[in-house]
Amino acid sequence: MHAWGVVAAGLLILVILWDAFQTMVLSRRVSRKLRPTRIFYRTLWTPWRATARRLPHGNRRENLLMIFGPLSTILLIGLWALGLIASFALLHWGLGSALIAPRGDSGFGVDVYMSGTTFFTLGLGDVTPVTALARALTVFEAGIGFAFLALVIGYVPLISQAYSRREVSISMLDARAGSPPTAAQLLRRNFRDGNEDLRELLRDWERWSAELLESHVSFPLLSYFRSQHDNQSWVAALTTILDVCALVIARIDDRAVPTARLTFAMARHAVVDLCAVFRLAPAPPAVDRLPPSEEARLEAFLGGLEVRFHADPASVGKLRALRGTYEPYVHALSSFLIMPLPEWVPREGAMDTWHPMM
Repeated sequence: MHAWGVVAAGLLILVILWDAFQTMVLSRRVSRKLRPTRIFYRTLWTPWRATARRLPHGNRRENLLMIFGPLSTILLIGLWALGLIASFALLHWGLGSALIAPRGDSGFGVDVYMSGTTFFTLGLGDVTPVTALARALTVFEAGIGFAFLALVIGYVPLISQAYSRREVSISMLDARAGSPPTAAQLLRRNFRDGNEDLRELLRDWERWSAELLESHVSFPLLSYFRSQHDNQSWVAALTTILDVCALVIARIDDRAVPTARLTFAMARHAVVDLCAVFRLAPAPPAVDRLPPSEEARLEAFLGGLEVRFHADPASVGKLRALRGTYEPYVHALSSFLIMPLPEWVPREGAMDTWHPMM
C-alpha cells in the first residue's frame, strides 16, 4: 500500500467534486481564490484571446471567439471526468492494485483502465477487484461516475436556456437601437414612433439586467458565449441601456426619469458584480466615448423631436458624473471579453441586422 497515494487521491476527488458543484450547481458567487475552474479558464482564455487579437476585425476573429464558450464547457466537463478517473486509479494503486487482469497484466495502466470502465459504468468485467475494499471502491466509483455525469450534463440545458433568454432581448434591441446599438438611436426611434412608453421599455431591461446578473453569476462561463451577430453582444446591450438611463436622468425631461433610475441601478449592479466575478479592476476607457464634439452630434441627432433636452452646465456635469460610475466597469469587461463598447450616436450609413440587403 502507498498511504500518500491514498491521501492524494482522496483530496483530488474532493477538490474536483466540490469545484464541479460550485461551478454548475451553487447559485452564488464563490469568493475562494484557488479554484480549478478559474485556473482552467484563465489558462485557456489568455492564449485564445491573444490569438484572436492578432486577427483583423471581422468574421474570422468572431468565429474564433464564438467557439470558445461552448468548447470550453465541453472541455471543462471532460477535464473533471479525466481528473476523477485518474484520482480513482491512483486510489486503486495506493491500496495495492487488488485487481485481476487478463493475461496477468499489471501496473498503473490497469488501474486507469479499471477506473475508466467503472466511472463510465461500462461493466466489461475483463478486470475485476479481488478484495472487499477494492470491490467497495469500484461500487463507490460507479455511483460517483453515474451521479456526476447525470448532474453535470443535466445542468447544461439550463445554461442553454439562460443564453437563449439573454439573446432574445439583445436581438429585439437591434430594431429599437440599431446595429450596433446606440443610446441616441434608441431614444430617437422611441420618441419618433409615437413617443412609445419609455418606462415600459426600461422596466423590461431592468428585469433583463437582473436576469443577466443572476444567470452570469451562477454560470460565469455564460459570459464567454457570444451573440449570433458580429455587431451584437451582451456587454454592448447593457452599456447601451446604461447610456440611455444616464441620458434620461441627467438631460431629458421625461416621465420615465424615476424608472430610469431604477434600471440604471440594476444595470450598474450587474456590471460591478460581473467585474468582481472575473476579478477585473475598473479601468476608464483610453478614449472618451462622449467628447464635446460627439455630445454636440448627439444633441443634433435628437433635435427636432418632442423632447426637452437640457443643455445647462449642471445637466452636462450630471451626465458626466453618472458615466463615471459605470464606464470603467463596462470598459474592463469589454477589454477582457473582446466585446466592443457601443458609440453614443450611430455612424452615418449604419445598417441594422434585420435590414434587407439591396
